[in-house]
Amino acid sequence: MRLRDRFARFMYGRYGTDRLNQFLSIVVIVCLVLSFIFGQVFYYIGLICLVIELFRMLSKNTTKRYAENQKYLQMEATVKNKFSGFKRTASQSKDYHIYKCPSCGQKIRVPRGKGKIVITCRKCGTEFTKRS
Repeated sequence: MRLRDRFARFMYGRYGTDRLNQFLSIVVIVCLVLSFIFGQVFYYIGLICLVIELFRMLSKNTTKRYAENQKYLQMEATVKNKFSGFKRTASQSKDYHIYKCPSCGQKIRVPRGKGKIVITCRKCGTEFTKRS
């Protein structure tokens, strides 16, 4: 209990861990595993990430660390949105064709198996013919 109290006092006012530090921990583990296979380059990359992670965790400049974490979360959300869009398109490609309007670029979903049809864009009203 006494060691725990000392550690709590030591960490008081320091930033601690967040999502960026969790990501860096995963990068460290992956780099260390890859260093066994591919050599020392990944070892040094992992070591640098570990030092950055410890620096961020023990930092007392919480506003800067918070801003770094917010930037990371924005980038993570962008990547997740891209992959969820690909996933949604792939799951719908079984039942639907997805075309782009030639004039405005709006994506239009058309059911498969209807033959040659005339498609009207809901955004700009342009009509074009495609095979479904």
